[in-house]
Amino acid sequence: MGELLERPEVLALDNFTQHHFSTRLEHSIAVSYESYKIAKKLHLNARATARAGLLHDLFYYDWRVTKFDRGTHAWVHPRIAVRNAEKLTPLSPLEKDIIMKHMWGATACPPKYPEGYIVTLVDKYSATEEYGKHLCLKFFGKAKQRLERRKADGIR
Repeated sequence: MGELLERPEVLALDNFTQHHFSTRLEHSIAVSYESYKIAKKLHLNARATARAGLLHDLFYYDWRVTKFDRGTHAWVHPRIAVRNAEKLTPLSPLEKDIIMKHMWGATACPPKYPEGYIVTLVDKYSATEEYGKHLCLKFFGKAKQRLERRKADGIR
């Protein structure tokens, strides 16, 4: 994993916002690490799971802005990620399947291997957590402001 984390192509993911307050690199590292821990505990291929987790979003565009003629971002970006990953390192069939199918749920093809389900679910959890932090901060920030205004106005 260390050799991949040192690659400029992977480090460049730090230049892209993924889910509001996280970069694509932070998101990919989180998915990789959490997926690794689960795969290891289940006696699956933890190394391939971690590598695919790190490389699953290896693309260099703002997915909120860029639109495609042939499919949605959910369908296109795994293919771009596989192509970009194969330029950096050989991928096993397992790693390729994990990356290609990590958007299952938003796309029709489920993963072929248990490791693919792990990365898929951890990716969804991670995205929800990253976005959820933003929503909680926004909601509780507004609630705190309302309470402070009520206190200042003498309302209990």
